[in-house]
Amino acid sequence: MSLPKQVRLVEVGPRDGLQNEAAVATADKIALIDMLSAAGHSYIESGAFVSPKWVPQMADSSEVFAGISRKAGVTYAALTPNLKGYAAAKAAGATEVAIFGAASEAFSQKNINCSIAESLERFAPVVEAAKADGIKVRGYVSCVVGCPYQGDVAPTEVALVAKALLEMGCYEISLGDTIGVGTPDKVNAMLDAVLSMVPVEKLAVHFHDTYGQALTNIYVALNRGIAVIDSAVAGLGGCPYAAGASGNVATEDVVYLLNGLGISHGIDLTALAKAGWFITDKMGKQPSSKVGLALKAKCTQTNS
Repeated sequence: MSLPKQVRLVEVGPRDGLQNEAAVATADKIALIDMLSAAGHSYIESGAFVSPKWVPQMADSSEVFAGISRKAGVTYAALTPNLKGYAAAKAAGATEVAIFGAASEAFSQKNINCSIAESLERFAPVVEAAKADGIKVRGYVSCVVGCPYQGDVAPTEVALVAKALLEMGCYEISLGDTIGVGTPDKVNAMLDAVLSMVPVEKLAVHFHDTYGQALTNIYVALNRGIAVIDSAVAGLGGCPYAAGASGNVATEDVVYLLNGLGISHGIDLTALAKAGWFITDKMGKQPSSKVGLALKAKCTQTNS
């Protein structure tokens, strides 16, 4: 299949990225989201309405949603694992919500203490409530290539969970390589299975860069016709299952790849890089994005 002419980028830095980092001030989260929308993002995952006991980094999500300068045409989404979370997201003005299932039984049991089937049953009321409210629901599938507890994950298992989320009412399914172990052959095998059950226009990919394979795997997905990519500005978010490893693929690196392929995406790379510099400066660290670092060095050299 030929490459898509246009790709939609789903910016997950303010949620999936920051929930795996040390706590960031609410005002800085708000400023980051506003910088991302100004850079051209049309979809920003802005928070999560989960137990602050388990994810304290997201405890201020209501304040974040209240403080952002909303831009017309931008989706400000939130992760909502249950009805309580959904009600809080709706009250905060989230324009879209997301639920998440795992393709690994071991991961599901370790993380949410129930089977895959039971986790999907828990999400059904959330999808029903959102449907009644006219709010779209996006579905995530974790561990689509490998699991930190069981190792390899069978492609058929991924396909069945993706199909179940679609049939439940999710308009789009994001396939997540949670521990970043994917390689092109494994990703192609997984996509073969999923595409046999879910239409390509309903799919997105969410690659972590733990072993440096994320861009390669994204290129594989693009060649399969997938035109929605999740990424995090500055590569925010380490991998909790591999100490010191990178987490989400950096949005700057994805944008640079898309520019090189002549694929439109609507993001201003310079403005995006500046958002990455802003938030990593606040965190006292360097961006994980190679493109972000290169542009930062170039900017410093020009101004010196």
